[in-house]
Amino acid sequence: MPRLLAIGDVHGCSRALDALLLAVGLEPDDRLVMLGDYVDRGPDSRGVLDRVIAMHTAGRVVALRGNHELIMQSARSASESVDFWLAVGGLATLASYSQSGRGGRLQDIPERHWEFLESKCVDWYEQGAHFFVHAGVDPDLPLNAQPSTMLHWENVNEWTQPHQSGKTMICGHSEQRSGWPLVQEHVICLDTCAYSGGWLTCLDVGSGRVWQASQYGKTRGGWIDEGSPR
Repeated sequence: MPRLLAIGDVHGCSRALDALLLAVGLEPDDRLVMLGDYVDRGPDSRGVLDRVIAMHTAGRVVALRGNHELIMQSARSASESVDFWLAVGGLATLASYSQSGRGGRLQDIPERHWEFLESKCVDWYEQGAHFFVHAGVDPDLPLNAQPSTMLHWENVNEWTQPHQSGKTMICGHSEQRSGWPLVQEHVICLDTCAYSGGWLTCLDVGSGRVWQASQYGKTRGGWIDEGSPR
């Protein structure tokens, strides 16, 4: 039976992403929703985008846009935004495009990566009893009327309310330093700090099964309602 899967913030952690995808064992009919923040902070943003673009081209991925993708795009279009991007992880991203692994320039980023970020990524996705966003929503607005301040920047650790749709929100962005997803009645947050020694998390939305992988290639798993890995 096809699965509906979601993966949290990757942040340049291509080794964790590779290990996670291997553990999950994607089937041709699975639908994988990636919650954004593919770039910045971790060591291999270029590699992560290469992998995500390949899966998206094959029709296997719904790719959401995170706030770090927006910051990266702003750095390309407005020179005054470059310093901010570099300060929040852009230095690592540029280094991943450099042959030496140091430095790097915006001009080193291939056009197909920019095209993916600008025209292929989406801001929200909805299927069945769930909807997917990078960060959060205004509970009183429909998904197609949400401002970017909510979709890409809202912190669900601070407060959450059920959305007017009654559906469960699956998001990233709000770091769960426990290493395990945040689970509330109406929201599941899958950002488990892959870039800072934590875990990259995948959730099977239908069954509640969780897979996790680290940048060291370690894997573990469990079930979303258990509160911790096995």
